[in-house]
Amino acid sequence: MKVLIADDERLARAELRRLLTAFPEVEVVGEANHVDETCERVEALAPDLLLLDIQMPGGTGFDVLDRLEAPPDVVFTTAHDAHALRAFQVNALDYLLKPIEAARLAEALERVRQRGRTQRAVGAPVTPLERVFVRDGERCWLVALSQVPLFSSEGNYARLHLPDAEPLLARSLNHLEERLDPARFFRASRQHLINLDFVEALEPGPGGTLIARLRGGREVEMSRRQSQRFRERLSP
Repeated sequence: MKVLIADDERLARAELRRLLTAFPEVEVVGEANHVDETCERVEALAPDLLLLDIQMPGGTGFDVLDRLEAPPDVVFTTAHDAHALRAFQVNALDYLLKPIEAARLAEALERVRQRGRTQRAVGAPVTPLERVFVRDGERCWLVALSQVPLFSSEGNYARLHLPDAEPLLARSLNHLEERLDPARFFRASRQHLINLDFVEALEPGPGGTLIARLRGGREVEMSRRQSQRFRERLSP
């Protein structure tokens, strides 16, 4: 389990590191001490769990979650209990009050493990979606998703980019992503989901990103986080 510690107090970060040494499955991949740095480290390091202080220079832990495209599991660590309700409203897995007790940290890590097991169990039996029914003006037809090079997000809808049409589907991109075959489709960014069968070339983009060039000439820039995941996926 890859863990990132975000806290503006050096001693608090050191104490968390010390406590985490009792869990051999945990790897502390980095630290951050303000909001901007936390967002950058999450994007760059892709941790499984973010131990996140609430009051930090540059904003709050909630600001971090608002800015992240795809936040990891989060456990808040704070000296105050005033934000507990809001923490659970943003789906934090736990809320640890400082000074953090080893037993409470163990409970929080167990929640993270259980969540991972549940997600895997829920995801395993789902059959990937193969076709969708779309309407574009007066025209209605079935589309084989294997023939769609690119999907883009338009609010609560997803636009299918076909060679001869670009119909809207009344499903969000997030919903669609959950139903597609992950071996064929890849979430390039918050806005785009690409069909890997249509990728002709990959080129370096700004700030360490990747740009996917699709058959037909369309180019899609991946986010930095997804560019890193894509590189990891290609690694032997």
